[in-house]
Amino acid sequence: MDWHWVDMEHSPRKAHFDYFRSLQNPMVGVTVDVDVTKLVQRCNSEGVSFYLAFMHTAALAANGVPELRRRIRDGKVVEYDICGTSHVEPLPDGSYAYCTLWHDRDWNEYFPYAEGARKKCREHPSIDEDEDVEGLYFVTCVPWLHYSQLIQPTAGGDETNPRISWGRYEADWRGRLMLPVTLLCHHALVDGIHIAQFYEALNERLLHGGE
Repeated sequence: MDWHWVDMEHSPRKAHFDYFRSLQNPMVGVTVDVDVTKLVQRCNSEGVSFYLAFMHTAALAANGVPELRRRIRDGKVVEYDICGTSHVEPLPDGSYAYCTLWHDRDWNEYFPYAEGARKKCREHPSIDEDEDVEGLYFVTCVPWLHYSQLIQPTAGGDETNPRISWGRYEADWRGRLMLPVTLLCHHALVDGIHIAQFYEALNERLLHGGE
């Protein structure tokens, strides 16, 4: 995972960076319903996992926002060129393991790779990450609920991995399939405008079936 240092000492967000780092709870997040109708239709027609398809789409959208690729390390800021995902992989006993995926593959190459990684994870389940987690997005899903708000656990301090979560999609009054999606970030690095940019990029990709 390639990265570079970000000069926060001369950044216009220097004061914001210092202020939000000083807070006991520096996280900021929002939940938005997004239209996944075309993505669901494509997954059904191609026989691929919606779970993996949406994760891929969300990761690509997040990677398009530089601030979401930034992390605090030893009081300074690094920015990764690309971030993978660490997602919750459900297990038959009702528990789960963590599985890391990379999204620098096109649609057709991604699914065989991702299904292979999921299979390996289920065969050797663990909640210990298999590599350095700093450059990952933490991903989870609550497929039993169409929720309006989600509170997620965080380590606090300078642990700055963004969390991307979603629930169950349901048809609205128009018949469109709407999915609640939550993005949670460290406010020292991410403001509301950057969160909005993520949802704009996500919606644009969903309009084209995830591409």
